[in-house]
Amino acid sequence: MKPPLVVAMTGASGAMYAIRLLDCLLRSDESVHLTISPSAATVLRQELGIAIDLRDFRLEHLMDGWSDAGSTDSTDLHVVIRRTLDGLRDSLQRRSDKGSVIHYHHYGDFMAPIASGSFLTKGMVICPCSGSTMSGVVHGASNNLVQRAADVHLKEHRRLVMVPRETPLSAIQLKNMLLAAEAGAIVLPAMPGWYHGVRSLGDLVDFVVSRILDQLNVENTLVQRWGTP
Repeated sequence: MKPPLVVAMTGASGAMYAIRLLDCLLRSDESVHLTISPSAATVLRQELGIAIDLRDFRLEHLMDGWSDAGSTDSTDLHVVIRRTLDGLRDSLQRRSDKGSVIHYHHYGDFMAPIASGSFLTKGMVICPCSGSTMSGVVHGASNNLVQRAADVHLKEHRRLVMVPRETPLSAIQLKNMLLAAEAGAIVLPAMPGWYHGVRSLGDLVDFVVSRILDQLNVENTLVQRWGTP
């Protein structure tokens, strides 16, 4: 069995990137250890209308209770959200016969396996990555499971992808990103490109998620590659 990936959601804007990432990882038969910060839960509610209980969380909660006005316009954000959540639900159903493939850990649980370097993983992604999380990671704060797991990946020289979503950037934030890169992390801002035949908001989401998957060495065909017919 191949080592799992760690996915952490924190309180930056861009919760849709994380939902689509989970969908794609399941479709690629990857096992995931997931942790979500309280601020990320707030962003999920504000951006996607999804309410979750971090102390009693199940992945199905990401799909339950969300509704839209029934739009069929492929450029409509609600359609993008609905299709992404439906895709995640389908992926879960297809993998149900193989047991749980997404293991959730409370952000305050320092006894979780991902808090230890002896627990083998193939990498970690913080998506989206808030400025405070970036700061906590590069300064070794380990104030919660997200920061501790990231610290573990850096000290074990494993792949750590951090996906900030902020603009404009202060000198402090830029310095923290430089520190992250110098420590061995991959800083991958959520900056979607426009050269791959953009038709909808979903195409912009997929561009960023594709770049994340590339860094995690997970094969994907979310976007047309530059120079390919």
